[in-house]
Amino acid sequence: MQLSHTRPVRAAVFDDRNLLASAGLIPVLELAQENGLADLADEHVSVPTDKGANAGRKVTALVAGMVAGADSIDDMALLRHGAMATVFDRPYAPSTLGSFLRSFTFGHVRQLDAVAARFLRGLVERTPLTGAPDAGGRVVVDLDDTIVPVHGPGKQGSGYGYTGVRGLNALIATATYEGQAPVIVGQRLRRGACGSPRGAARMVTDALAAVRGLHPSTPGGAKERVLVRADSAFYGYPTVSAVIGAGADVSVTVRMTAKVKKAIAAIEESAWTPIEYTDAVYDEPSGRWISRAEVAEIEFTAFGSRLAPERTPGRLVVRRIPDLREHTDGQGTLFETWRFHAFFTTTDPAVLDTVTADKLHRRHAIIEQVHADLKNSALAHLPSGRFAANSAWLVLAVMAFNLTRAAASLTGKSLAKATTATIRRTLITVPARIASSARCLTLHLPRCWPWETEWNRLFTHTGRRKPQAT
Repeated sequence: MQLSHTRPVRAAVFDDRNLLASAGLIPVLELAQENGLADLADEHVSVPTDKGANAGRKVTALVAGMVAGADSIDDMALLRHGAMATVFDRPYAPSTLGSFLRSFTFGHVRQLDAVAARFLRGLVERTPLTGAPDAGGRVVVDLDDTIVPVHGPGKQGSGYGYTGVRGLNALIATATYEGQAPVIVGQRLRRGACGSPRGAARMVTDALAAVRGLHPSTPGGAKERVLVRADSAFYGYPTVSAVIGAGADVSVTVRMTAKVKKAIAAIEESAWTPIEYTDAVYDEPSGRWISRAEVAEIEFTAFGSRLAPERTPGRLVVRRIPDLREHTDGQGTLFETWRFHAFFTTTDPAVLDTVTADKLHRRHAIIEQVHADLKNSALAHLPSGRFAANSAWLVLAVMAFNLTRAAASLTGKSLAKATTATIRRTLITVPARIASSARCLTLHLPRCWPWETEWNRLFTHTGRRKPQAT
């Protein structure tokens, strides 16, 4: 492809009042309106003074800006271009939205959490976001935190966490249903220097309550099917007991303590079952690709040093892979050596055997994709110097994430598991020209748009009118 020589572009003028850069915002915001986003915010968010007036419209504007690609307050100016004022009522200036966020306190953030939970429940009811509630598949909740980098000490609560990078700590809980992409069911912004398990017990309790609220009429209830996965940072009595107390199972990586090593050494050699990875796995310590591993399990009681009622029985599932690291002395070994990775689980072995439990636990890495997705969109920055404003920004980013996922789920299977960036490129940031006739607006979109079918499905579902034939 190259520029045309017969019709070269020699001028550019920003003067068209009938153009939209993000026509996909129209069906997406219609979906948000159908689920009562503005009404929920008006009902639950009570920010004082005139800066908190019309909370519903301001929350909707912030979510809309994030859906369209805004990752800072200044980027909210994209809501005020071309024909946006014609299609949408009262697009707010970035300064107004910034003042709204800076008026938040911790209590207002919790109010916004309530809005996010109810909004997600509405999306699940009206879209195939989580699939059929009676599919019989296991619901998996993943818990993990990530550091959102900031620059300079001016941000309230910023500090150096486990990554050694100055930032704020975002604790995220996702729910993954059989055959579906994950949705975010819990979020909390914390000080950058706080430990990973801080507040995790409360988070997992809220997340499990949210998951059960998504499909309250599921036959038999979802209680027996919920599994909470986490890495070794969350292996502690407060978090594990909160999961079990809520009636869910746990699958959490354990650290290689003396007790764990002793349990692994007690596994008989005949108990190891060879497994083949679906794809080769790159082993960073050795710098090689491997595709062979073995798994075994043994009965294990977690937190054995605590009081008897607090000891948690379960099983220790261990995966071992050949130790391919080169020895510095240049000498080989007389027999094959192994590297071990273990996790503790309370699942029923009759339901999840050793191999299946190991395979399911390894999929915990899916939450890292959610972290990357958020950081590639609205969570690329934490725009305010005030901690409460940044906490509210995180909740709004989560609502934008779930709304984008819900919109994609209405278009069919091709975009059901796509990243936010892909959904935005194919469905949201589609240019259009508006034309008025008989008090109605018609959108004229690019001819031969590759994702025209998916866009029309979304528009038909939310626009209440069929798209015109081209």
